[in-house]
Parts: sequence; structure tokens; C-alpha cells
Amino acid sequence: MAKKNKTVFVCQSCGYESPRWMGQCTCGTWNSMVEEIEEKGQAYKKSPTLTSSSKPQFLKDIQSSTYDRLDTRIGELNRVLGGGLVKGSLTLISGEPGIGKSTLILQASSTIGDQYGTVLYVSGEESEEQIKMRAERLHAVSDHLMVVSETNIDVIENYIDELNPVFIIIDSIQTLFKPDLTSAPGSVSQVRECANNLMRIGKTKDIPIFIVAHVTKTGELAGPRILEHLVDTVLHFTGERSAEFRMVRAVKNRFGTTSEVGVFEMKEEGLVEVGNPSAIFLEGLTPNVEGAIAICSLEGTRPLLVEIQALVAPTNLGFARRTAIGIDLNRLNLIIAVLEKKVGLPLTNQDVYVNVVGGLKLEGTSSDLGVALAIYSSMRGLPIPTTTTMAIGEISLTGELRPVSNGEKMIKEAAKMGFEKCILPGKSGRKLQISDPIQLQGADSLMDAIKLLFRSV
Repeated sequence: MAKKNKTVFVCQSCGYESPRWMGQCTCGTWNSMVEEIEEKGQAYKKSPTLTSSSKPQFLKDIQSSTYDRLDTRIGELNRVLGGGLVKGSLTLISGEPGIGKSTLILQASSTIGDQYGTVLYVSGEESEEQIKMRAERLHAVSDHLMVVSETNIDVIENYIDELNPVFIIIDSIQTLFKPDLTSAPGSVSQVRECANNLMRIGKTKDIPIFIVAHVTKTGELAGPRILEHLVDTVLHFTGERSAEFRMVRAVKNRFGTTSEVGVFEMKEEGLVEVGNPSAIFLEGLTPNVEGAIAICSLEGTRPLLVEIQALVAPTNLGFARRTAIGIDLNRLNLIIAVLEKKVGLPLTNQDVYVNVVGGLKLEGTSSDLGVALAIYSSMRGLPIPTTTTMAIGEISLTGELRPVSNGEKMIKEAAKMGFEKCILPGKSGRKLQISDPIQLQGADSLMDAIKLLFRSV
């Protein structure tokens, strides 16, 4: 009988090793002892290297080449990945339960199997019959898709050696275990060791691997932080399970940008790509309403038009509430301070609520002007022609408007969606050369923008 490797408990704070678990380490840290395998020095010598050549080379002598990618035939997924799946890459996808992770990877595995060959789907949470039922509903039953319910990483590696697949899916990493470890599946040591094995398999055999991971109740990736460092790409699924729309964003990507976002719509036949997200986010836009205006945010290379809603109401407590959904709360407090100091809007005893319609989380400063105008509209009871007017611009602490990057691309998207006017910083407005039928109205300060908007209403 083969002798099992010994395990040791290592403090993640100071590195102290103990043969048994300790609640408190000698350094004083509580619950920092993590079980790890105590490998023999000779075992590492026998382990295969991650690349075909392990000799040092001069960087100038290494020939560079483009990455060979697999086309998933899902345009939104390819966009987020940077053009497709790179061979030998590890992609980690996370999201809340029921958000659509398994649906997306099953659709991708079917299209890849039809194009390139055998795909191995390893499931530790569902049986083969359950996966077959979902595949039939999604019309994703490929002749080259093989399914196995297994959680032992050593057995899975044997299957990979026998089948030599072109694509591997692990659903999920928290269910895998290594027999050498006595800890339960999903523990820090099990997740780390199984992820290391998968990385070695993917790099040495040049096979792209999709790994599904669980999230905590706060929405963060479950498991050790080293899991994110090991993989090449980290995708995060967002969206409300009760809503129809889902968004996939790359948090980390070694083969592309991390600013792209893929938009999908959940239907009975699976996740369907949304080719024009702006039309979806502006679908319920009501004309001439208080506290609402359209703004544009750049997600990667794609401009997205969304609706910003603001509600100002007298506070019933000793201090006013500030609530922001979809934008940074600190940014909202900054805009409120500028409105009070530079515009003279009395918001000290007013509750302010700001919401981005559609569940999108905005990044950057292009929405500053729209948020300020929506708050002013709600406070003063002045309606805004939301279906014809949009606003983009950054607000400085002095009350001036600053231009944002890619303003021309945002304005062209607004013109394509039928908007007639755009309020933007005066400096950038004088530089832009827009041939589309949209009227540009420049303002040098927030006060000028308020006068310009509500004078024309």
C-alpha cells in the first residue's frame, strides 16, 4: 500500500509549522492554521515542468507569437475573454447560485465540441442525468461532449490522460478533493492543491480549462486568494436572479483587457446574447419625468446608455441618508457637497437616493453630471426630457465640468439611439466634430449646465 504524504499545519500569518491544528498560533493570530502537504524534496524533482523548455533564455532571443484561441461562437463571451479561449489557459468563473454559470459553460462546451473535438465536462454537484436534461433544454447536446460526475482529482487526471480532450470544464472547484489530504472538500488546502493540479494539467497538455467557483454571502470569490493568482482569467457573473439580464465582466485577464463586459438575457432556451445593451437599459425610459436622466458609460470599448434615477425626500431622522445603487457612494457624497456649496441646493436635511436602472455598476466619472442634474430635478420638482436629452461630464470640487475620455464615441451612441441633445463640458464640446444629427450644448460649470437644461425645458 502506498504511503500517504504527511500533512502539516502552517500559519498563514507568520509561517509557523505544527503537526496538529492550533486555534491560536504562537504569533497570537487566531484561526490562521491551514493544512498543507509536506512533500519530500525528491517529489518536486520528478514533477513535470509547466513549459516544454526549462532552460534560461535571453528575452531578446525568445520568439513572440500570437495566442491560439478557441472560438466559443458566443460573441459576448469572446469579447470578455479577449477574442476566445487561449489554449492552455485557466479561466475561473464565479457568481451567485442560479445566476447562469453552468448554463453558459454548457452552451460554450457544446459549440467548442462541435468545432474542435472532445470536450470533458466534470461535475461534482450534479449527476450525468441532470446535465443531460439541461443540455436538452438548451439544445446543447453535442456528439463530442463527454460528461462525468467525479470529485477525486487523481481520477479526473486519469480520465484526461485517456481522452486527451480539447477543452475541460470543472464544476466546481469546491467539490474536488485530493486523497492525500485529510481535510474536507472545499477547504483552503484542498482548493489550493486541486487548483495547482489543474494548472499543471492545462499548461503541460495545452488544454484550456474552465473552473467554476462558489462565492461568499458578500459576493466575493470563496476559497484562498491564491486561487485568483493561479488562474489566467477571472470572470464574474452579475445580475439579479429575478431579472432577465446577466452581465459577465473580466476581473483579471492575462490575454486581454479587464474592462469589457458581456451582456446576456436569460430565456427558457438559455443565455441569449444582447447585441444592443443600450436599448435594453433604456427600455422603460419615461419622457418628461422628475429625477431621471440618461447618461453614457464606457464599458471597455462599448458605450452603454443607461438611466440614472434620483429621489430627494425630507429626512425623518436626525441625520440625512445617502443611498447609492450602481455608483460609488463616496462619489455621490462628493456630488452632493458640490451641489450644496457651489449651487446652493439645501440637501442637509434631505435624504438622497440614487439608482442606476438595470443593475449595472458604473465605473469612472462620466456619470457625475447626470447624477447632479437628476438630484437637482428631484429636489426642485423640475421634469427632464429624458427621451431626448442626455448628459456626460465629470464634476470637480470647484464646481467646474471636466471632459471625459471617449466622449465622441459616447455621443455617437446617443445619436444612434435617437437622442437630440447632449449636455457636456464646454471645453470638450468645442473640440468634438460630430456629424450625427445631435445638438451639443457645452457648459463650463455645474451651474451653467443646470441653467442650460432647465431653461430649455
